[in-house]
Amino acid sequence: MKLPRYIHGFTDMRGKARWYFRRRGFKKVPLPGLPWSPEFMAAYERALAGQPIEIGSRRSKPGTMRALAVSYYASIAFRSLRLSSQKVYRALIDRFCRDIGANGLVEYGELPAATMRREHIVKLMAARADKPDSANGLRKVLRALMQHAVETGIRQDDPTRDVKAIRVKSTGIHSWSEDEIAQFEAKYPVGTKERLAFALLLGTGQRVSDIVAMGRQHVRGDYIHVRQVKTGAELDIPIVPELATILAETPANNLTFITTQFGKPFTANWFSDWFCGVCKQTGLPQCSAHGLRKAAARRLAEASCTAHEIAAITGHASLREVTRYTKAADQRRLATAAIKKAKTRTSSG
Repeated sequence: MKLPRYIHGFTDMRGKARWYFRRRGFKKVPLPGLPWSPEFMAAYERALAGQPIEIGSRRSKPGTMRALAVSYYASIAFRSLRLSSQKVYRALIDRFCRDIGANGLVEYGELPAATMRREHIVKLMAARADKPDSANGLRKVLRALMQHAVETGIRQDDPTRDVKAIRVKSTGIHSWSEDEIAQFEAKYPVGTKERLAFALLLGTGQRVSDIVAMGRQHVRGDYIHVRQVKTGAELDIPIVPELATILAETPANNLTFITTQFGKPFTANWFSDWFCGVCKQTGLPQCSAHGLRKAAARRLAEASCTAHEIAAITGHASLREVTRYTKAADQRRLATAAIKKAKTRTSSG
């Protein structure tokens, strides 16, 4: 069995298996349960994202960007972020600190935090202009660092304040069409893991992080109870007939509905990669797990559901995304009605 990164295990004198998170610059942390189990992965995520780098702090020169990063990791602002956000922020900041400066000799992490200016940030973003998402991500974490520098008295100003994000023109993640949905269903019959994953995604409209945690313990009568990982929102989602049929065919001997080839729960990233592979094998390389969440919202909009009704299913904290679906569905209905009226007028005339 392949272990998560930075995990080391051994069997103690009593024959008990013990597992530890061990990464350079991090505290050694014992982890409960077995690898890939929910309790194990929850502790693993906390160990990976939530520790200040004590070893790094002793090696960092006071006043440098790297020292500022270490201080930020221990701050309330950083620890108040979701674990998934902490992981992303930390990866971006650590990568920035390791990058070599314009002179080709010194890492950015060794430069004084007090001397960073607006033009420096603009140049850093311009160097990533071909990857606007990367540039905007760097701007976001540098803003967090500079605000922390102001709060801790290292700086008097925030040089990122007037730096604008790069506008990204994108249609977003592809939403499955009805033809694509039918193609997938024809490929994977009821009883396969692929169809089960597909039905959960489309039938509940939830994110991957919530789908991988779903199990029979969340079924309450005709509803599935969800506490969303991203927003913390608690939802009771009616189980549609097709999903009910598929769940009835699913074995009840696991903690989660969907399991890996080792019989363990999926992590969100592992599931996304696996499902993308399934889509490619089905001849749908443009499709993804998140695209089914969008398709679920589209179907609800086409059924004349309001934005608030759709959000009661999807759990969107903001109605902006949901409103796009309702507007598109309303436009289609109005356009259809307009053509019918025009045909009626023409025929009667």
